[in-house]
Amino acid sequence: MASLLDKVSTLIQANLHALVDNALKSNSMAVIDQYIRDVDNNLDALEDAAATVGGQVKTLERKTAEYKKQIDELDRNIDLFLTQGKDDLARAAQAKLNSVRSLYETYNSQLERQQREYKALLDARLKLQAKLTTIRQQREEMVALLDLAKAKEITNKAIKSLDDLAGVGDADVARMAEAIRARLDQASARAEMAAQNLDAQMDEVLGRGELDAQLEERKRRLGISQ
Repeated sequence: MASLLDKVSTLIQANLHALVDNALKSNSMAVIDQYIRDVDNNLDALEDAAATVGGQVKTLERKTAEYKKQIDELDRNIDLFLTQGKDDLARAAQAKLNSVRSLYETYNSQLERQQREYKALLDARLKLQAKLTTIRQQREEMVALLDLAKAKEITNKAIKSLDDLAGVGDADVARMAEAIRARLDQASARAEMAAQNLDAQMDEVLGRGELDAQLEERKRRLGISQ
């Protein structure tokens, strides 16, 4: 279980800005897609682990409740036996109470450990899902940006050809080259605006996620139920 949480922690702490930068630099979605696959696989593992531990928690809760009921009943019986002068019965009930109380403490200790582990799994699942939602929201825009980057390469080649045309000395050809150049400038400006929009959206999403995490921590500290 610890190794699973370690893997998940690494994915949660992943720098999405760095992933996006690497994708842009390599002109490939491979690093983004690999991250998404890793998150999907670990989310499935978290689901299975949380279901297993959650079942154990319910079992332990039931057992501790049963032992607690026995403890309360034995405690009342001991008092009753003593008031009736039945010391032998009181002694036997006390011995049984000691045994049941020991079992109760053992199961209750296990319950507390499993509850902490269950909560850790659910928290990790929630954070990983939020991370996955964020990166998937950015993926489509990343694809568009990479397409723009490829178009920019074609644009650069076209500009070189236009420069060659502009130098032939024909006025009509020069005017056509200038008109095409203006359209290419507009395309470049749109590409720059798209890149700025992606950065702004990522900052907004990641910033909001950090604020939500801080508020959740404060709620837990104040004992505010979800």
